[in-house]
Amino acid sequence: MPLTDVKIKNLKARDKPYKIADFAGLYIEVRPTGSRLWRLKYRFEGREKRLSFGAYPAVSLAEARTARDAAKSLLSKGVDPGKMKQQEKRAKRAVVEHSFEHLANAFLAKGAAEGRAKATQTKNEWLLSKAKSDFGHHAINEITAPMILDCLRKVEAKGNYETAQRLRAKISAVFRFAVASGIADADPAHALRDALIRPTPKPRAAILDAKSLGGLLRAIDGFEGQRTTRIALHLQSLLAQRPGELRHAEWTEFNFVEAIWSIPAERMKMRRPHLVPLSKQALAHLDELRRITGNGRFLFPSLRSFHRPMSENTLNAALRRLGYSSDEMTAHGFRASFSTLANESGLWNPDAIERALAHVEKNEVRRAYARGEHWEERVRLADWWAGFLDEVRSS
Repeated sequence: MPLTDVKIKNLKARDKPYKIADFAGLYIEVRPTGSRLWRLKYRFEGREKRLSFGAYPAVSLAEARTARDAAKSLLSKGVDPGKMKQQEKRAKRAVVEHSFEHLANAFLAKGAAEGRAKATQTKNEWLLSKAKSDFGHHAINEITAPMILDCLRKVEAKGNYETAQRLRAKISAVFRFAVASGIADADPAHALRDALIRPTPKPRAAILDAKSLGGLLRAIDGFEGQRTTRIALHLQSLLAQRPGELRHAEWTEFNFVEAIWSIPAERMKMRRPHLVPLSKQALAHLDELRRITGNGRFLFPSLRSFHRPMSENTLNAALRRLGYSSDEMTAHGFRASFSTLANESGLWNPDAIERALAHVEKNEVRRAYARGEHWEERVRLADWWAGFLDEVRSS
């Protein structure tokens, strides 16, 4: 006798699973847990098989009968419905595993495993989130250049030309990763290199003359904000490293006996460890700072948590508070101040200045011969620069 909804609802669980038939091979299996599962018994090529349609009541009686009829239709055409269902599951799983979002996450995981800086990873995640929201659920081989361009145009329409360029490059990197993994056939983002508006290069603002730099140093001396921020500005001017490298500096990286700051490779832009000589002026600022934050991990912890470094906006915000606009001076600009004035002095080998800034020679032949770190000259350069800053401050 065919099943009814009333009969199914009244089925009680037993110690062992049992079956109640509907008709044409469809039956419901009642489990000891009380769950009721739809099954179809059929024969294909002389073998008895089973096919599952899901659980009642999520799959209603009518829906189970419709699924049975569809399976019977496949059987009449010589197709095994169970095998067809497995193929559909594999196809759906492949779409998920080969989706842009899945591969973008795998690409990011690869970057983390390779030791990319946390700041770089965060920026990459932020960029790729824009692509994920637009076509992340698509299988990567279904994504076309026009689809990618639509995503990029949204960013470009806001005037964020540099971001659009970086996003295209990062999408392209995911496709190249997929091609190398044997999943994607090509990189459609590559063809879009000339489709976007090229931003006009704008160097970070910096003070490049001694008199104006002296005025800035005097302003920093009078800074009325956090003591740690004032010290950070002084160290930024003395050490001329990238603001992110100073912001993430940890006390364990400093050898006060040898007067050396050792920055690990994973925090450096070029992924090479970098040594920074410390002048007596820098050591004095570090000594003052150690009395404030020396019990923690970071030299400059966040005000909200000692477990995180201070915000990347802190130093630039301090410069604005001192009256210097973003067109006049930035935290990164101290590097340009150092480079310009040290080179103009004519006292130092340009290679030593470049190594002090952790720049890497782009010419491969020249780089092969310029392996020296110019360490002794860089120690003298650091002392000279600290003395130079004292002079311009007092002039």
